[in-house]
Amino acid sequence: MSKRLRSSEMCADCSGPDPSWASVNRGTFICDECCSVHRSLGRHISQVRHLKHTPWPPTLLQMVETLYNNGANSIWEHSLLDPASIMSGRRKANPQDKVHPNKAEFIRAKYQMLAFVHRLPCRDDDSVTAKDLSKQLHSSVRTGNLETCLRLLSLGAQANFFHPEKGNTPLHVASKAGQILQAELLAVYGADPGTQDSSGKTPVDYARQGGHHELAERLVEIQYELTDRLAFYLCGRKPDHKNGQHFIIPQMADSSLDLSELAKAAKKKLQSLSNHLFEELAMDVYDEVDRRETDAVWLATQNHSTLVTETTVVPFLPVNPEYSSTRNQGRQKLARFNAHEFATLVIDILSDAKRRQQGSSLSSSKDNVELILKTINNQHSTESQDNDQPDYDSVASDEDTDLEATASKAHRQKLLGKDAN
Repeated sequence: MSKRLRSSEMCADCSGPDPSWASVNRGTFICDECCSVHRSLGRHISQVRHLKHTPWPPTLLQMVETLYNNGANSIWEHSLLDPASIMSGRRKANPQDKVHPNKAEFIRAKYQMLAFVHRLPCRDDDSVTAKDLSKQLHSSVRTGNLETCLRLLSLGAQANFFHPEKGNTPLHVASKAGQILQAELLAVYGADPGTQDSSGKTPVDYARQGGHHELAERLVEIQYELTDRLAFYLCGRKPDHKNGQHFIIPQMADSSLDLSELAKAAKKKLQSLSNHLFEELAMDVYDEVDRRETDAVWLATQNHSTLVTETTVVPFLPVNPEYSSTRNQGRQKLARFNAHEFATLVIDILSDAKRRQQGSSLSSSKDNVELILKTINNQHSTESQDNDQPDYDSVASDEDTDLEATASKAHRQKLLGKDAN
């Protein structure tokens, strides 16, 4: 982190001095108190990183710094810049405000409800508007104007939009133009470096052809971000992608469980998932790794006598309204896995991700990720009944299905890392 950045920036949400955290997908720097609210919103709203104690890919940090220095915060506070907002009593939070409810209410309105973002005139066909915005994004990423692209993304442009006439995505365009910061921004919003254009080329191919070697290497890292993060969480190192090593599969100190028939059966169950459903499960585990790692940084950097309270702790993954209630409950239950249980699940996912990447055939299955997560819920059901207070948010349960009956005891045991009975 540059000395200039650390000494001159203010929190984007309350204007407090010396922000210690960044919201990567919002392009803002935030203070400890405001960060506690961001964390409670979930990664689908705000992806936070500590500016000093979290590893940063250099170009990702440069992307966030560029956005903030070029007024990205005005995208999220557009209507508050209107003098009429002051007259109406609408204002942003200030450093003296209490975290709850003052700062929390403002931050939720700003990032979750997008209450202050500039709105486009209403049109009858919203899909046409989204398509138009995506086409504008497709054109804009060839330039270095990051804040324009962030504004388009905030209004609904799709980072993975496949242009029907051009036959490619915004990431193809940014890669061909050598716009590494645009590629970082698009990736944060879900752009896939492995997507092929109409001629079968990926963004990595275009970066290499254009001599943009740093960009090409970074795109490969982004492509393997999920599995790299899981491996680093367990063993503290990442694969050497430059030399063709794309996976590290850590080994448990006690690998006896992995040799059991129950473990083998459970792995077959995991392997039977379609690629799409397997990716959903892997993403949930990735989110839990992020929560645990951010928790560790949070606890190590806070003044325990003042900031670490019930209102600043994030004990499990926040609810994502785009997911089913069953999946949200299962995601929350991941927080109850102890170190051995969670490591076992991570290793299984890494092993199967490598198998899938190498093109092994997949058996067809009607199982789905919600079923896997529901088995996690059921494994803990009797334990939950013994507690006076639930350790997860109340979320409506899905209707029972006959699929649940197909979940074997071995599968549940393996996902939870339990010894077989």
